[in-house]
Amino acid sequence: MDLLSKKIVMGKDIGIHGMAWMDEAAASLATEYCKTPNMVTVRIGELVFQKPLKAGHHLRIYGEVTKVGNSSISISLEAKRYNLYSGEEVVVCNTNSTFVRVDEDGSPTPIDDSIRKNFEASKK
Repeated sequence: MDLLSKKIVMGKDIGIHGMAWMDEAAASLATEYCKTPNMVTVRIGELVFQKPLKAGHHLRIYGEVTKVGNSSISISLEAKRYNLYSGEEVVVCNTNSTFVRVDEDGSPTPIDDSIRKNFEASKK
């Protein structure tokens, strides 16, 4: 998985905001991978929290593309608490997201063939 984002947890961030951070990180990967800003979130899977976060913790979000369809892309995400002193990372949550490429009217539109071919080639 590639590092997508780094955050420092603030008191106001604890709770539902982790979902927004995960969606933002996944969206940045989807738009860059598909070389278009016209990607929308259609699904965020179950967000499973395995460890708590507290104010002051450092968080790193990792992701990887797991599937490229005709107009959609699926991404696996993992958030890890980062210890500044030891460099140790501990998984705090993970999820999967799906994005769809859309046109100006919001209708699904195909992802370029070259992107799908590059994905398939990278899996061999």
